[in-house]
Amino acid sequence: MSQTPIHELNDRTRIIFRMVVESYLDNGAPVGSRTVSKFAGLNLSPASIRNVMQDLEEAGYLASPHTSAGRVPTESGLRLFVDGMMQSAAPSVEEQRAIESQIRGDGPIEEALAAATSVLSGLSACAGIVLVPKRDAVLKAFSFARLSPSQVLAIMVGSDNSVENRLVSIDPAISETMLVEAANYISARLSGLTLSEALERLDSEIRAEKAELDVASQKLVRDGLAIWSLDANDRPVLIVRGQSNLIDDAAAADLDRVRQLLDELESKEEIARLVDSAREAQSTRIFIGSENNLFSLSGSSVIAAPYREAGGKVVGVIGVIGPTRLNYARIVPMVDFTAQALSRLIK
Repeated sequence: MSQTPIHELNDRTRIIFRMVVESYLDNGAPVGSRTVSKFAGLNLSPASIRNVMQDLEEAGYLASPHTSAGRVPTESGLRLFVDGMMQSAAPSVEEQRAIESQIRGDGPIEEALAAATSVLSGLSACAGIVLVPKRDAVLKAFSFARLSPSQVLAIMVGSDNSVENRLVSIDPAISETMLVEAANYISARLSGLTLSEALERLDSEIRAEKAELDVASQKLVRDGLAIWSLDANDRPVLIVRGQSNLIDDAAAADLDRVRQLLDELESKEEIARLVDSAREAQSTRIFIGSENNLFSLSGSSVIAAPYREAGGKVVGVIGVIGPTRLNYARIVPMVDFTAQALSRLIK
């Protein structure tokens, strides 16, 4: 079905369409012509309004649920509204303070990102999501702790004093002395380097026979460092907060959709790819329902915005996931403000 572009809708049609969408987004119920006729300043009979709504339905912007004579916006209608008719306003002073109070620079960036996601989830009544920037950690100290004859815990302290652990499989013949020597080599010779730089330095010293490590210890050092880069490549780091917001009183009548959305939220790799596609956006990007295959069954929307480091390079994306019936005019600026606040923190 070919749809009428927004600029070809006459003023009366645009006004009625906007009223239907805004009323639906406010209360979630189908909107009838009698309801629209009661809006102040609209001097039209319910019959005239019904004719306009019928035209909008035929154009693909409204639909009639079989249980009601009223109409609701289709996904195409929501897209038309969001792109060409929505009147958004900046977050309130209270909302801005709530967001900024959670985004602080006195700890690891992951803590600030998780806090930002939680507060955004609470303010929007959606599930908050953030794609953590893929950072190549800078080494400060390193150690190994044996857990079994064939497994050790590699413990890395970063330059920001963050501590991360990874399991590493080893040859049972590796002695405690070799573990200590390998850890001391990393801490002494590779401190101050990123993981990729440390691996390059190790390879360079091995080629020049300057590594001062036997073959078994060289492999231990390499395996200990490489486990982080493998982990980062295999598992996108996506933080999701506030899934419980999706199960409210309004969702009781549509539990199948909510269950489907919760199932989709378990697929973090798929969501990470979707959210990551918002990196190219200059500001906030909106995905409505089946515009993305991931949420075609649950009929959900994603609002996401990129945040940047000091040089302007995009390092991550933050946003929310919720039903298509969202208060877009309020939540879009809120997501954008949160992304800007994170960019200021990283700078």
